[in-house]
Amino acid sequence: MTAPLLAIRDIEAHYGSSQALFGVSMTVDEGELVTLIGRNGMGRSTMVKSLFGLLPIGAGQIEFNGVRTERLPPHRIARLGLALVPEGRQIFPNLSVEENLIATARLNKQASTPWTLARIYAPFPRLQERRGNAGSQLSGGEQQMLAIGRALMTNPRLLVLDEATEGLSPLVRADIWRVLSELKRSGLSLIVIDKNLGALLKLADRHYVLEKGRVVWHGTSEALRQREDVVRQYLGM
Repeated sequence: MTAPLLAIRDIEAHYGSSQALFGVSMTVDEGELVTLIGRNGMGRSTMVKSLFGLLPIGAGQIEFNGVRTERLPPHRIARLGLALVPEGRQIFPNLSVEENLIATARLNKQASTPWTLARIYAPFPRLQERRGNAGSQLSGGEQQMLAIGRALMTNPRLLVLDEATEGLSPLVRADIWRVLSELKRSGLSLIVIDKNLGALLKLADRHYVLEKGRVVWHGTSEALRQREDVVRQYLGM
């Protein structure tokens, strides 16, 4: 059996004396799209911080592409091929669109079709139109497109999106889901955090439901469609 691209095993994390994660485990296979879902404050963003070394874990293991990462600093984790589209976008407001993209560019010699400016602009023509504008001059939807493009310019093997479509208009959301579908078809592995369960069920291979820092359910989209009790109890839908 092929080892997963990402394996998180029994991790615990704390904010000071307050424990936020309790023995959480999850895996992501090559080319798979996996979600972290749950209500606000249940540990999804804490999982992301732990994965990227932004919050040290107190116990457990994180392995990416065969490399243990739980004690590595964030910049070394990123160089292994993980990329984050953070909640709130966090683009560079004083840099132009093109400067934002170039600032994070990293060549991956193993990539058969590396991400370039031209390849970013193809699914996001609005970014090309506004390539000379400062990040602060973009709409929220344009900033989210830029945040995704910036992450892709690192040529990652695993892309993580924290609140992929939060606060965006329906048209921009549709654009984001379209791009994520294209990325999945290209073979890129993804972790997506979002509240739009309908879109996630159409797109994702598997789901992990978090409640108070614990995985309370995980399984395929087809299995989750059959579990109205899980959706009602843990997702509030």
